[in-house]
Amino acid sequence: MDFRIYNTLTRQKEIFKPLKEGEAGIYTCGPTVYLYAHIGNMRTYIAEDGLVRAMKFLGFKVKRVMNITDVGHLTSDADTGEDKVEASARREGKSAWDVVKFYTEAFFKDFNALNCLAPDVLCPATDYIREMVDLGLALEKKGYTYVIPGDGVYFDTAKLPDYGKLAGKSHMEGLREGARIEANAQKRGLTDFAVWKFSTPEEKRQMEWDSPWGKGFPGWHMECSAMAMKHLGETMDIHCGGEDHVAIHHTNEIAQSEAATGKPFAHYWMHVRFLVLGDSGKMSKSAGGFLTASVLPEKGYDPLAYRYYCLQTHYRKQLEFTWEAVEASARGLDGLRSLAGRVMAEVPGAAPAVDRNAKYFMDFSGALADDVNMPEALAVLWETLKDSSIPAPQRLAFALATEEVLGLKLFAEKAAEELPAELAALIKEREAARKAKDFKRSDELRKALSDKGVLIEDTPKGTTWKLARG
Repeated sequence: MDFRIYNTLTRQKEIFKPLKEGEAGIYTCGPTVYLYAHIGNMRTYIAEDGLVRAMKFLGFKVKRVMNITDVGHLTSDADTGEDKVEASARREGKSAWDVVKFYTEAFFKDFNALNCLAPDVLCPATDYIREMVDLGLALEKKGYTYVIPGDGVYFDTAKLPDYGKLAGKSHMEGLREGARIEANAQKRGLTDFAVWKFSTPEEKRQMEWDSPWGKGFPGWHMECSAMAMKHLGETMDIHCGGEDHVAIHHTNEIAQSEAATGKPFAHYWMHVRFLVLGDSGKMSKSAGGFLTASVLPEKGYDPLAYRYYCLQTHYRKQLEFTWEAVEASARGLDGLRSLAGRVMAEVPGAAPAVDRNAKYFMDFSGALADDVNMPEALAVLWETLKDSSIPAPQRLAFALATEEVLGLKLFAEKAAEELPAELAALIKEREAARKAKDFKRSDELRKALSDKGVLIEDTPKGTTWKLARG
């Protein structure tokens, strides 16, 4: 079946036509590693992970490239202010390199906890300075850049007739009126952006390099263009990111890449809507008070409950975060796992191969092929597992197959040693009481465990447990 994706560039769903038959080259913007990634950021990575998993499920060979921004991302969209990594290093009393290492590791701890697949290529920006300088030289040779003494090398957006086509005319007019970019009187145009920034005498930068224009560091937008083209070619299939990247970051990536090569930078652009915090609006690190994925287990939630929460809403719809909604999602995931476990208990041996011609399999695949419609795919899984008219082995085979896409670990088992020793001992004592048919003692132990926040469920394959949340 055809895979359809909503293309931000054309503002419509399109049938995906890859550059190479059966393959997909995907670039996803990664984290800026000066602070923890918040759960709004992680919604984007879950959606991108869903895209990769869905395309693999549908038969594509996928190559995913993701960057790590460890230099050049300044505190202002106007290419002014301090480098976020350098600022974090000063604030924390560490070297910039130690800051990068710490927050990169923290990011991937959360990324892995949410069961996101590792990218095929991971690109720290500081490993690609030569490629960014070469891109800058190509732009200079074609007459797209100019120098502001003491500041940097800038791209002249007025020289590109279709500049801003990704965001659209009305949005770009708003930017030119100063909606998001502060005025810099030295720039020729308000939307011009840095290709290379000069180190200034008063700065004591830890991250700087020699270049044909002088010592300094690359403009933020340069890294993604240089790294994407190195690993995916001058034109790629799909470029992904959060909706906040449309008007500036991705718009500028397109400008510099297409000015340098004369070719389309990406054929399809996928953007994920914001996660918002009720009345407070978009979750933002600059505003403070953001939540990280690590807070989920601290509150007794499996991080995959948050993944399930995200999968229930299409990536092109805004998602509002509340703890009540997370609690509902946790109960939903528990219910889905229990249902899958009961189906597995009905199957004495290994599951057969999944029936790819069955209606439920085709419905699930059709949902994925329709712009990665995860809510619909989830609904198909629920309906199929509950449908007793479908033999249990087939339902089990289907559930196992969907794990390749949903990544919810439906059949994961908790080990008793995850509990404190005294609670694990109570579970074992209760299992022994049940085998001895001492149901009075079994019930007493169930209550004792419940009082300590451990909920017990007896299944045909044995006793399982989960922690009460609160």
